[in-house]
This record gives sequence, structure tokens and C-alpha cells, in this order.
Amino acid sequence: MPNVLAKERPTPWKGLVGGIVGGLAATIVMTQFQNAWMKASEKLKSNSVDQVGKKDRSAQPESDEDTVMKTAGRVAQIAGYQLSREDKRKASPFIHYGFGTLMGGLYGVAVEHRQLRTKQPALLGAGFGTGLFLFADEIAIPALGLSGDSESSIGTHLYGLASHLVYGMTAEGVRRLTRSML
Repeated sequence: MPNVLAKERPTPWKGLVGGIVGGLAATIVMTQFQNAWMKASEKLKSNSVDQVGKKDRSAQPESDEDTVMKTAGRVAQIAGYQLSREDKRKASPFIHYGFGTLMGGLYGVAVEHRQLRTKQPALLGAGFGTGLFLFADEIAIPALGLSGDSESSIGTHLYGLASHLVYGMTAEGVRRLTRSML
């Protein structure tokens, strides 16, 4: 087995390919994690509400658009188009998976360029996921006016951080595996 700490000449295209594959795989895993989190959260809410004997369905208005839908609308607006709510919903997966794949590609090139080698790839991935969470979710999204009013609770921030930790560690694992096969 080759020594992962040994210096190897950087190959940007290998970093890009590894990062793209890692970013796409990580976005898929992150989405599944988020779906499981939301399902568990709804079950907990449902159980606690059922015990009280009332259910408040007005807490989540159907017209509320999530961050990805708002982003889809903003991108379309920049391109000179106006999207309906349904069109935004349909475009959301392209925005979500496209962004995750793009970030993975950039990460792969950065790792390749900096020749980051470690015996603790999970830490490298956790750092990537945490950085992405901080810069995208905590800084860029609010600065661009893409976050909703309901996205300011501590639970929402923990959910975002946990999701991005899953994303980052998956991206690094798949990037590393893909890179080793090239």
C-alpha cells in the first residue's frame, strides 16, 4: 500500500475529478441524512403534539419557500426569467446537487494543489464541511437574503452543521478513494 503521506506531484485534473465525484456522492448522502433527520423530527413533534391533544398546522405555511427554492428563483431572475413556485420546486434539486458537486470539485482541486495528506481524512472532511456550513449557510445565504424567518433557531443551525459534517466527511472519503483509482 502506498504511503499517503509521501509527496506526490499535484495533478489538478485528478483533484477535480475526485472532488466532483466526492461532491456529488456527498450531496446524495447529505440529502438522505436530511430526509431522515426531518422524518425523525416530524415524528417527535407529532408524538409531543398528540400527547397534548392538539395539532397546530399553521406553524409551517405551505407558501414558505426554502433556501434552495429562493436560490432557484434568484438565479432565474438574473437570467431574465420569472419562475412560479412549482418551477422553483422543480429546479431546486438541480441547484442543490449542482452546488454540492461544484463545491466538491473546488475542494478536490484545493486539496490537490495544497497536497493535503493526513492519516485522519475524517478530520479533513469535517473541516471542509464546517467551513462550507459557516461560509454558505451562516454568511452567504443570509447576506444574499435567501434565508427564511424560520431558519434562525439553534436547532436549525445544529441541523445545518450536522448536515455539512456528513457532507464534508463523505466528500473527503469518496474524493480520496476516487483519487487513488486515477
